[in-house]
Amino acid sequence: MKEKVFNIRNLNLFYGDNQALKAIDMDIMSHEVTALIGPSGCGKSTFLRCLNRMNDLIDDVTIKGEVIYHDKDVYKKNFDVINLRTKVGMVFQKPNPFPMTIYDNIAYGPRCQGLKKKKALDEIVESSLKKAALWDEVKDRLKDSAFDLSGGQQQRLCIARAIAMEPEVILMDEPTSALDPIATLKIEELINDLKENYAIVIVTHSMQQAARISDQTAFFLLGELIEQNDTDIIFSNPKNKKTENYITGRFG
Repeated sequence: MKEKVFNIRNLNLFYGDNQALKAIDMDIMSHEVTALIGPSGCGKSTFLRCLNRMNDLIDDVTIKGEVIYHDKDVYKKNFDVINLRTKVGMVFQKPNPFPMTIYDNIAYGPRCQGLKKKKALDEIVESSLKKAALWDEVKDRLKDSAFDLSGGQQQRLCIARAIAMEPEVILMDEPTSALDPIATLKIEELINDLKENYAIVIVTHSMQQAARISDQTAFFLLGELIEQNDTDIIFSNPKNKKTENYITGRFG
């Protein structure tokens, strides 16, 4: 059963004096893929990073408004940011495996949370790699360096690493932009499988990808959310002329 995971209201973000997000209102549902589209610099990745407070790591950022995660505003004082980033995992544009073995990449997070039993770690590693559709390719190579994997395998390893923390939401910032078409297809198939268990929010520069894999699409332009709707409506019958112009390639 789908439920509201994030409820974003009047979200504004400033880098110094420059306003990068303007009064964003959006809901994000469980068991759905929400795609964020729009031209470069329109605020997609900035918005994505608001959901797990990754913008906290950038100097001179001011955030106003509400990002409600299960009835709690993640920007309130004393909110547990570490727990938030456990429950809201992140996969970046370029695969960024840790400089350690395939096994240790997956086991790292659970170990940091105090899990020491090898049998339990073994189960998490196997389960996470299976969910990331990587187990069959690496089960005999778990002691090899993660850097020995191909780019597409490294990205699926990073997804498995996020899964190992038992998140509820997985954020993906252009996760296939550095990959070839075959690896991209594998990641897209994986995303389609993962939504059975997670809410997924993906920034993509490819409208074709958004149309293929997402349930909801949100179109950003110059820091504003122009339109959000079911993906098939956005691509076949958008309500806003700006959305139509972007979708049909008149700008962007």
